[in-house]
Amino acid sequence: MGNLAISTALITGGGTGVGAVMARMLADAGVKVAVSGRRAEMLAEVARHPGITAIPADVTDEASVRAMFGTFCDVTGAPDLVIANAGMAESASFGKTSIDLWKRTMDVNLTGTFLTFREGLNVMDRAKPGRLISIASTAGLRGYAYVTAYCAAKHAVIGLVKSLATELASTPITVNAVCPGFMETPMLEQSVANIVGKTGMSAEDARASLAKINPQNRFIAPEEVAETVMWLASRQAASITGQAISVSGGEI
Repeated sequence: MGNLAISTALITGGGTGVGAVMARMLADAGVKVAVSGRRAEMLAEVARHPGITAIPADVTDEASVRAMFGTFCDVTGAPDLVIANAGMAESASFGKTSIDLWKRTMDVNLTGTFLTFREGLNVMDRAKPGRLISIASTAGLRGYAYVTAYCAAKHAVIGLVKSLATELASTPITVNAVCPGFMETPMLEQSVANIVGKTGMSAEDARASLAKINPQNRFIAPEEVAETVMWLASRQAASITGQAISVSGGEI
């Protein structure tokens, strides 16, 4: 596994997008990986890749998250790397942000990260190098219009990361967030469809408007985020903790 400090990993939201890319990259490096999520058929597709197993779970449900780690430990042993990647975003003006939208956004993005980190930490070996990584967003570092709930949740995730990193600083376990700009993932396609539906803009123009947010005038590739995670999981990153690392082409 070269310079990696870890040998086992669990990734939530691992059935699609950047979660699946991270899982394959880690597995190709020799890491025993489990992907988790609510859609069993997508997890099963990712788990066809050598070195990856699937554990269906709901990150918003405490018992489900605890059971997820119990299964992981039974099959693989204690995790060295836990990646809280599960997330969702819905857009609405602030005045039209319903309490249900607010709660859903907080449940998946913030409570899901909290439960994933807490239950993962409870089974990790604190005497060994370990990594807790949240795939957050530039929405945790700045504000965007029409996604107040999402920005609030991601800002809170960054606060969680910084606080927990301080708490664990005397251990070999680091805690960090990776904050991508708009990525080429299914979530991006949802954002494009939402813009098209609400403005009548063409899909091509909607994509262009989002790409312009990145000073490099492009979307972030999931592989770029996965490579950042690989670095954080390396021995060379042992002193990197409590950070929110922007992968955004200079937007942040």
